[in-house]
Amino acid sequence: MASMLLIGVAIMLYLASISAQPAPGCKTHCGDVEIPYPFGIGTDCALGDGFEIKCNKTANGEKPFIFNVEVLNISVSRGKTRVLNRISTYCNDASTGRMKRDQWWLDFSTRPYRFSNRDNNLVVIGCNTLAYIYNKYNRTGYTTACASVCESPSALTNGSCLGVGCCQNAIPKGLRRYDVYFYRVYNDSDSWQFNPCSYAALVETETFNFSSNYITTKRFNETYQGRQPMVLDWAIGNATCEMARNMSSYACRHRNSECVDSTNGPGYLCNCSSGYEGNPYVPDGCKDVDECKQKPNPCPKHAVCHNTVGRHRCSCRPGRKLNEETNSCNPDINLIIGICIGSIVLVIITFCTRVIFERRQLTNVKKQYFQRHGGLLLFEKMKSDQGLAFTVFTEAELEQATNKFDKSQILGHGGPGTVYKGIMRDNISVAIKRCILIDDRHKKEFGKEMLILSQINHKNIVKLIGCCLEVEVPMLVYEFIQNGTLFDPVHGKNRTLHIPFSSLLRIVNEAADGLAFLHSYANPPIIHGDVKTSNILLDENHMAKVSDFGASILAPTVEAQFVTMVQGTCGYLDPEYMQTCQLTDKSDVYSFGVVILEILTGQMPLKLESNDTQRSLSSNFLLAMKENNLDAMLDSQIKEHESKELLRGLAELAKHCLDMCSDNRPSMKEVSEELSRLRKLSKHPWLHRGIETESFLAGQSTSSFGIEESTEYPGKVEEMPMNQSSSYYVR
Repeated sequence: MASMLLIGVAIMLYLASISAQPAPGCKTHCGDVEIPYPFGIGTDCALGDGFEIKCNKTANGEKPFIFNVEVLNISVSRGKTRVLNRISTYCNDASTGRMKRDQWWLDFSTRPYRFSNRDNNLVVIGCNTLAYIYNKYNRTGYTTACASVCESPSALTNGSCLGVGCCQNAIPKGLRRYDVYFYRVYNDSDSWQFNPCSYAALVETETFNFSSNYITTKRFNETYQGRQPMVLDWAIGNATCEMARNMSSYACRHRNSECVDSTNGPGYLCNCSSGYEGNPYVPDGCKDVDECKQKPNPCPKHAVCHNTVGRHRCSCRPGRKLNEETNSCNPDINLIIGICIGSIVLVIITFCTRVIFERRQLTNVKKQYFQRHGGLLLFEKMKSDQGLAFTVFTEAELEQATNKFDKSQILGHGGPGTVYKGIMRDNISVAIKRCILIDDRHKKEFGKEMLILSQINHKNIVKLIGCCLEVEVPMLVYEFIQNGTLFDPVHGKNRTLHIPFSSLLRIVNEAADGLAFLHSYANPPIIHGDVKTSNILLDENHMAKVSDFGASILAPTVEAQFVTMVQGTCGYLDPEYMQTCQLTDKSDVYSFGVVILEILTGQMPLKLESNDTQRSLSSNFLLAMKENNLDAMLDSQIKEHESKELLRGLAELAKHCLDMCSDNRPSMKEVSEELSRLRKLSKHPWLHRGIETESFLAGQSTSSFGIEESTEYPGKVEEMPMNQSSSYYVR
């Protein structure tokens, strides 16, 4: 008898378990909406009558419905169902002049649904509108109202539902039925002229956003065909979890599911246990979650994640252990303390030893460089020449001035190195040149030669302030020239600016003065070796400053003169130098002739012609002069505004400078004097006749280099003060 009773109980439990799942063949979708259990399409497919969903055919395909309320989606894990709720309307009938009410009610008293108090609000839209909701069959129960007023459409604000054109109010927990009623408390017929209808409905707060055209049009009512999204909470039965666990109808059938009491009215919900996901209302609905594949990974960095049934574990690498409170892999303190102390002591000893060794080594290296570059000879010379304005800088001083030679301080790159802008401690701006290489033959005399270059003091020559000798390749420090180079107004980005030809002629004349000083008055004489427009700097007054005369290192020739290491540029190089490899002062004259051609023609020294071949400007010019076709070479603007006599004189001067034989070229001093004469001619054309007469009486042609008043250089050139705001520019 007892055995029969046990069999009967087992059969009842089995029947209860199979009854808590959908029957085979039930539809799980209606259109594109999923219908999860405990909901179902049909009586045998749902947990009960209250969870039955109707799948109706509409003009837009199959749609799920609860009564006549369309279902948008169902969330099993949250216990919520989104639906489209009817909107109650209160409109003015223009034909009769009367108000027409269409007031909606909804009752879920016999169903497991209740209106979500967290996700919905009562929303009233209109001008001078008062609406409220109540329970028709329980008038002593809950009632709430909302009033919306407005004077004109201009008073409305998009997104604002605070009483002007739109108001909203909360609803209580456990609400299962509501009726809407419009109450005409305002008698303002003017508002119906721009507000034909007023509306009231329970609306999902997350998706609702008031728009001012809801007042002036029927857009609010027409968006979802007289409906708006609303959220329903649902629950299983009316019992709590504690009571339901002892019932045969207990819905949380999966062993890895948990019961949760409803927060909106009676009943309970089922959720999958931690580490599982799925549908807890079916026997095999809760599946294990592989936490190791989730992002972010639940384990700390550098730990290995191991997935287990319903959970996971983290393992740290050897020497570390997992701290579950902070979810981090922490070192094994007992093992690490001893190692850390020993390592710290060892590191300190090693660091101090290395710092001392490197400082001594660096000091020795700097001393070697200083001696190798003639630093001792330089100091002896500086002591003997009292009042010499030349400074020997340390590497640290120049690093501080250039922010450790930061890229933002670079002014330009030249053939022999890079030029940086620097600001010294006394706030004086300088240009610091870091040379790339230096001839070993000249390292010993470098300091002495820099001292010679520093004594050059001419208003049209960039001043060499000092140098640094304690580095492998010495660095040079110049005064700071700020207005670019002659290349800019002739070829560069500033060419479009209107610069008078007379100013260009003055700049070239000043550059010639500077070069003539280097050739004739410097002691010993200095040959530039790289004369070009980008090496003629312009200060704030557009005065010419010849640069790079000491850009590399001076080298003695057989004539015991000093020349800079050759860094010539194609298009400017003396053809005779290319054959003899002997640099003379006439090489500078040839390069200067190319500079004169550039201001006359506005053309680059090298010109790309057909078949990707380059032809030099000087070759084209000499050919044009030979063919008596100078006009073809001249710049069109210059031809229109300058006298032919001036242009012919400049062309003849350039022709003499470009003579293939250096002996036939004029000296730089003669070039300067001729430029001065031509400048005077351009300013005082009436002097041309007198100058011609004097030249003729002297037995010379008008193309000779005699001038009315020659420019003389005094034995001691007046020292020009350095402009602290100037800026250096390198080609």
